[in-house]
Amino acid sequence: MSWRARCAAAALMAGAAGAAGAGPATPAGGACAAAPYRQLDFWLGDWDVFDVAGGAAAVAHAHITRLLDNCVLHERYESAAPGGLRGESFSLFDHSRGVWHQTWVTNRGQLLQIEGGLKDGRVVLQGAYAAGDGRRTQLRGVWWPEGDTVRERAETSTDGGRTWQPAFDLIFRAHRG
Repeated sequence: MSWRARCAAAALMAGAAGAAGAGPATPAGGACAAAPYRQLDFWLGDWDVFDVAGGAAAVAHAHITRLLDNCVLHERYESAAPGGLRGESFSLFDHSRGVWHQTWVTNRGQLLQIEGGLKDGRVVLQGAYAAGDGRRTQLRGVWWPEGDTVRERAETSTDGGRTWQPAFDLIFRAHRG
């Protein structure tokens, strides 16, 4: 039996056990109702995305929702430029390790997996990826509420984290239209 088939069978069996009352009860408010799962709730919404250093025109549109019984944040990101970057991310608080995890994929075949947590009122996630030239690049992203907007800033390092360079600085404003 393939790995995928074994996973599907295990999930089916776990679901059947839960339906039969053999599994643990779900806590009031759902499995992901505790405070750590709400640390990124400020990001939920339908947003126009602007480059802080850019002009008045939105550079993208982003829609962030909750999925899977409110345990996962799903981001759908689309560049305002025709044929531009499109991507989706899935973010969740991994209670077993006490960290946030995000997996980001794009229409350009890019994959980024970053992890971290809440620091000084901001969610900070970090990870590494292979750049187009093959160099290992670290990325650190930071999200925080700023009034009725959300900021997302990222920086990269190609020297193992000794020095960091700005990658982008975005502001999310509620979509109007």
